[in-house]
Amino acid sequence: MLYFKNKRVYWMAHLKPPAWNLMDRSEFIQSAALWTAGSVSSINATSFNQNLVSNDMDKLVDAQGNYVLQSLPYQESFLEPYMDAETVHLHYTFHHGGAVKGANKDIQMIKKALDENNLETVDYWTKKLTLHFSSHILHSIFWTNLTNKKLSPTGDLLARIEKSFGSLDRMLALLAETSKNLDGNGWGILAYQPYSNSLVVLQCENHEKLTQWGCIPLLVIDVWEHAYYLKYKNKRADFVDTMFQIIDWDNVAQRLSSALKLTR
Repeated sequence: MLYFKNKRVYWMAHLKPPAWNLMDRSEFIQSAALWTAGSVSSINATSFNQNLVSNDMDKLVDAQGNYVLQSLPYQESFLEPYMDAETVHLHYTFHHGGAVKGANKDIQMIKKALDENNLETVDYWTKKLTLHFSSHILHSIFWTNLTNKKLSPTGDLLARIEKSFGSLDRMLALLAETSKNLDGNGWGILAYQPYSNSLVVLQCENHEKLTQWGCIPLLVIDVWEHAYYLKYKNKRADFVDTMFQIIDWDNVAQRLSSALKLTR
C-alpha cells in the first residue's frame, strides 16, 4: 500500500522481506491480483475514505464496502443555464451511476475468480475496475466542484496557484487548453502533487490514463461528450469556458486543505 508520512512515500513498508518466503506461488498470484485491484486509486480512495471533504458525495462506499452513488448536492436544475437539467440528470443517473454499478460488478468478478482459484479473467476485470472506479471518483469531485454563481480562489489556494503557475490566469489558460484539446474523451484536472508540494495540471484520457501516481485531484473538468452534447453540441471549448464561470473555489480550497493534512 502506498502512503505518505512526513512527505516521504512508503510502499508496503509493513511487509518485511521474509514474509515473501512464506507465500507459495498461488498465494502470491492471488495477493497480487488484490493489490492490482486496490491500486486503482491508492491515494484517491484513501483520501475519500478519510472524508477528504466533508460532504456526502465523497463517501464512495457503504459500510459493507460496496460502491454507492450518493445523492447530488443540489437539484438537477441548480446549474441552469450553464448546464441544463436534462444533461445533469442523464449524466448523473446513467453515466456516473453506470460506473458505480460497473465497479461493483468488477469487484464481485475478481472475488469470484479468487474464490474459484481461476485467475484467467482477473486481468480483464481489474482493467474494467480501473475505468469504472476512476470514473466514480472523478464524477464525485466534479459535481461538488460546481456552483451556480461566479466565485474566485483566495487565501492559500490562490497563493499556491500563483506559486505553481505564475498567476491564476496562467493556470486557467493551461487547464482550459488541456481540457479542450484532449483527444477523445476524458478530463482536465488541477491536482496537488505531494512529491513536489505543488499544484499540477493533468490531462486524463478516459477516466484513468495519463495520470500521475500520488496526485490528489482538486478540480476536474469533464469533457466526455455526454457532459455537454445536449446543450453545447460539438462545441467543447464553449462548454469548458462556461464551466470556469461556475467553479466552486471554496470546494477546491477545502480539497487542497484536506490533501495537505493527509500528506504531511
